Order: sequence, then C-alpha cells, then structure tokens
Amino acid sequence: MKKVGILGGGQLGRMLLQAAANYPVETFVMENDTSCPAAHLCHHFTKGDITNYDDVYNFGKGLDAITIEIESVNEDALEQLEKEGVKIYPKPSALKIIKNKILQKQFYKDNEIPTSFFVVSDSKVYIQNLEHYLPLVQKKATGGYDGKGIKILKTPNDFLNAWGGNTVLEKMVSIKKEIAIIVAVKDNGEITLYPAVDMVFDSLLNLLDYQVSPAVISDKILWKAEAIALKVVKNLKSPGIFAVELFIDINDEVLVNETAPRVHNSGHHTIEANYSSQFDMLWRIMLDYPLGNTKHILPAAIINLLGADGYKGEADYEGLNDVLKMDNVFVHIYGKKETKPGRKMGHVTILSNEKQELIHKAHLIKRTLKIIAKE
Repeated sequence: MKKVGILGGGQLGRMLLQAAANYPVETFVMENDTSCPAAHLCHHFTKGDITNYDDVYNFGKGLDAITIEIESVNEDALEQLEKEGVKIYPKPSALKIIKNKILQKQFYKDNEIPTSFFVVSDSKVYIQNLEHYLPLVQKKATGGYDGKGIKILKTPNDFLNAWGGNTVLEKMVSIKKEIAIIVAVKDNGEITLYPAVDMVFDSLLNLLDYQVSPAVISDKILWKAEAIALKVVKNLKSPGIFAVELFIDINDEVLVNETAPRVHNSGHHTIEANYSSQFDMLWRIMLDYPLGNTKHILPAAIINLLGADGYKGEADYEGLNDVLKMDNVFVHIYGKKETKPGRKMGHVTILSNEKQELIHKAHLIKRTLKIIAKE
C-alpha cells in the first residue's frame, strides 16, 4: 500500500482524504494546527510548518508521494525529496514557477501563452511612472491567496497606497467572462480536461461567489480556451491537477489570469456533478490508476459559504435546515471551528438541467444560509 502525504490540512486536504477512502492508500497530513479540517480524516497526522525545510523534509522522507493543498510550501525540501525518489505532485519545478506571480507571468510570456500586459516592479517610485497604463492590478510576488495580496490601482492617487517590494502590475482587462478549466496529467503524460466553468466573483472580497458548470460559451471560444489551458500545463512539464483561470475579454480574446497547481475551488462541484471528481482524479494520478471520466452527470452550480460580516467566534450555521430540505442540493461544511468575516467555511453544490434553476437556487441559498458566531 502506497504512503501518500498532503502538505496542508485545510478544506482541500479534507476533501482529498474523503476521496482517498475509496482507494488502498495510507494517508499522512502535516499542518501546524491539530484541529485543522483534515486532521481527523488521515491515518497519520504530523504537527509541523509546511514552510520549514526540516519539517517538510522529515515529513516526506518515508513517503512514496506528496501533494499540496496550498502553494506556500518549502519547495527546496520537496526538491531534495524528489532527488531521493519521492514523487511530488506537482513537481517542485512547476511549483516554483506558479507560487511566484512574477515568475508565473514571465512563464506565460516566454511560452507565448496569451496573458494580460504586465510590468514588474520592486519600488513605489517606479510604479508612479506607470500612469499611462492605468487601470492596473498589482499583485504581490508571493503569499497572495483567496483575494489577498491584490490591489486595484485606478487613478494616480492610488499609487500612494501601492506596495513597494517585488510585485507584478497587470493591465486591467475589460472582462466579459471569467472561466476556469481543470486539467489532469499522469506521470506518463496522459492528459484529460474537465468542462470549463463560469466563475462569478465577489467584487469586495475578490473571492469566488458562485459558479456554473459547464460554462455557457461558444464552441470557438471553448476550443481556444482548452488549447491555451493545455499549452500552460504541457509547458509546466509536471503531473498532477492544475486549475487554469482565464479571462474572456470584450473582443472574445482568451487570456490566462493565473494557474493553481492543485485541486481548486473551481472544481468542487465535480464531487457530485462529474463521474470522477477532481479529488478522485488526483488519487488516480498519484496511485497510477487510469484517469477518470471528467464528463458531467448533470450541470451544476456551487456557492462558497463565507463567514458573515460582523461575526467572529465559534461557528453557527443559521438556515442550514432549510437548505438541507432543498432537492438536488449538497452541503459541504469544512469543519472549521471559528468563523470570521469572509472566511471560507464550506460550499454548496446544486444540480439541475436548467441553468436558471441553478442561478435561482444559488441566490436563494446565499440569502438563507448565514454563518454567524454562537452567542
């Protein structure tokens, strides 16, 4: 039986472990919080720092394979483990590119992958010379996650609040639609794609609000998007699961926004809506089983369950009973004890052949289910 480790014990690790129960695999998790969502679902839990070389190396040296649920892991330790024969999903070489926003954008440019115009800066003084490029999206080179590490610069006055240090500044795209495509790659290079999904973002939190799958786009745009997503992943030269987020602009041009080298929020619906979920697929890859069927069983929508504004403390799920009475609705609570404004606490998947029903139920669930704090 193979021994497989997961670096990180949040909701992605939790859902990976739920899928692992179907396979002959011994699971290991490392996280610095013993009450994290994944802690009680693995066979072996190690308390440790996923950014620390020694912790990651010692965790991984007895394992057959390792995957990640967040990019901010120590890739130097993973490189050493890879040299010693541990299989890493994704490869540290791919992780190094993706976890640094500057290297990621340069990778797209070097490989002639369409992406928004960008400049790299290491100082506020330089940024003030970019007035003719406004509006701009400034992203920290490392550490950004779930809408953090991003600033929108619309006017010269916004330059006063810009970050110094290493950042990438992207020309803001006039977006018609945002989509994501999840790509699965085996060690032997065999590859498959999930249907594209429409992504609708919360403009205040810059988090995924809800999504609909499959995306409602023309075949021509879909083929273009799939070709670009494949080009991204093939040039990363790594097995694993990759979520390629793309913009469709007002001229129907398709541009890569970012890539995630792991299971991803844009693929949570696949648990119920597709024959093989993104989590099932990653286990198939790591355990060297045949790739799963990515086709839809039914169209789907998901909404993220976020901590309500003004509440911090032990989580209370107001309206959960009402949502659980709804047909073809599947609730996933992540097991995080503490809620705070905007924190991802769960998601809900909705299945229906009718797109309008998906959107209607998504908005109804948003109004019905509130995550507050117990008094």
